[in-house]
Formats: sequence, C-alpha cells, structure tokens
Amino acid sequence: MGSGNHVAVARALMAWFRRSARRMDWRETDDPYRIWVSEIMLQQTRVSTVTPYYRRFLAAFPDVEALARASLGAVLKRWEGLGYYSRARNLHKAAGILRERHACLIPSSVDALMALPGVGRSTAGAIAAIAFRQDVPILDANVKRVVARLHAVREDVRRASVERTLWEHSRRTILPGKGRETALAMMDLGSSVCTPRAPDCPACPLAKWCEARPLGIQESIPRRPAKKTLPHRDRAVAVIRNRQGKILVRRRSESGLLGGLWELPGSGKTAGETLTGALARELREGFGIDVEVDETFAALRHGYSHFRVTLHAYRCRKTKGKVRSSREWKWATPAELEDLAMPRADRKILEQVKINLHEKGISK
Repeated sequence: MGSGNHVAVARALMAWFRRSARRMDWRETDDPYRIWVSEIMLQQTRVSTVTPYYRRFLAAFPDVEALARASLGAVLKRWEGLGYYSRARNLHKAAGILRERHACLIPSSVDALMALPGVGRSTAGAIAAIAFRQDVPILDANVKRVVARLHAVREDVRRASVERTLWEHSRRTILPGKGRETALAMMDLGSSVCTPRAPDCPACPLAKWCEARPLGIQESIPRRPAKKTLPHRDRAVAVIRNRQGKILVRRRSESGLLGGLWELPGSGKTAGETLTGALARELREGFGIDVEVDETFAALRHGYSHFRVTLHAYRCRKTKGKVRSSREWKWATPAELEDLAMPRADRKILEQVKINLHEKGISK
C-alpha cells in the first residue's frame, strides 16, 4: 500500500469515527490517571465487563495518591471478579513508583510509561495517544487484526519481524494531530466491525483498501495457533467452622496466580492419594490440625487461561491440634469474609455454605 493510500485510509477512518464513535466513561475525560486505569482494565477484558469495575475502582481510588496509599488487599477487593489479578497488583505497584519518582503524575512519554509495571508498548501508546494526544501507534489485539487484514499479512503475527511491519503500518495510519482519534477509531473498528469471526466487511470504512477481502482470506487472518488441550485438575477445598461460626481461610502468596487473594484451604492430590486424603494432609502439614473430612457438598468447575479445575468442597471437622498462628491464615466471620478479596470460585462455594446454613436455620 503506497503512502497515498495510507492517507486515504486514515481519512476514511476519521470520517467513520466521527459518525460511529462509542461513548465510554474513560473517553469522557482527559485525566491521564483514569485513562491509565481503563487501559489496564481493558487488557484481555471486554468493554461491557470493565465499565462497572472501572466506576467502582475510581470511587475508591480517585487518583494516584489514593491508590498508592491503599493496601494491596483493598485494591484486590475492588478488583474482585474482574480476573487477571496481576493487573491489579501491577497498578498498585506502579502507583507507588509514581508517588516516589513522578510526584503522582502519569508520565507522557511512551518509554517512561513502559517502565511502569504492567504497561507494554501498545498500552503505553494508547495512554500517550489518548491522554496526551501524541501521534504514536498502538497495536493491541483489535488493531493488530485490522492492520493484518488490511495488508493481507498471512504470516504469524507473533513473529518479531512481522510485528515490526505491523507497527509501521499502524504508525502510517495516523494523520498529523490525530493520534488520539486514530487509536480510538482503530480499537472501535476491530471491536465492532473487523471482528475475529464473521467480520462485517460491507460496513467497514476501509473495505475499499482491504487486501485480504478480495482474496477471501479475511477470516483466516491473523493466523490462529493450533488449539491446545488444556489440562484439567481436581482440587479439594475445606470448609471448617469453629465454635464461633468463623471459617478458616488463608492468603495466597502475592506472586503467581491469584496472588494476594484469600481462599479456602485446599490441595490437589499426588499419586496414590485420594482427594480427601490430600485435604487431610494439607491441613495437618500446613495448619497443624487433624480433621475429619465429611461429605462433599459442592463441585465447581472453573477455567483459567492455562488449565481447568474442578473444586470439590468438603465440610471438615477439627479433631485435634490448634491452627498455627500466622498472618497468612485467619478465622473469619461471614461479615469479615465479605470484606476479603477472594477468587470467584471460592466466593461461590461460600455462597453455597450460606444457603445450606440458612436452610438448617443457622444464622451464623
């Protein structure tokens, strides 16, 4: 595609955006902080899902200073249910860096933004373009798809050399002074028209220049990797209530999957173990208590990006020992459990516990 066509594409894109721009909370502000939060939340998550979380998060943490002062637990609680919790941990960590090194101001350069935890090149470009109106390119999943189809890129877009070409195509789509509008327009086009499957080519403002459409290959671009069969795991979790009606929970390590969240104690099984045996072992070794594992009352399937798991919830009764003192374990009342940030699966199990207790006429 020649330089003249790049200009024509950019003009057509701007004309379409003026007619079709979507309204979103984070587009009604020039506050770099709010735009940064939205871009982190929008990583791997749909706009419709993000909106209520965005509002709730900003109500609690309206600026960098408030976010930096907050505890990680408070931040995770406001994030609860949105998933990919490393994003919340990175926001919290970055807020501390911004307070210490940038006087609580969001930097405007792509390089400085990329130095923050959780901010890659495309996210940095989006913040620089949207918040600071810089003429810099972006290449998130939606934009990558639009650009790859527009130029009929059949190669694997994950290859470094191919990605460099896509970045250059994205850059050449920006008219001078239109970095913000271009970023938003490309995002909207990929989200609503040039979709992963069944793209609405007749409605596309760039159809005239699309090199993939005449070849009939638009749906096969970008080339998709072969689907992997995700491994499945079974995990036993314990619901243990003490005499005061409190339930035993523990906090996960801050690194790794679901880091920093509170969960019901549990374990996977090793070779030769039963789920109930694995659970009894975990409670004995990890907490210093012997338990009698009663019947299972819930089995909940849950999916993560790299595996699937079925959580088998068991009622357990302590028969011997005392829970070792630790900052990572606690007995929590139902009200205290509501205030803790927990994975969605554990929250569902506790909801079932509440239902079962209500049916038995137990209010605690």
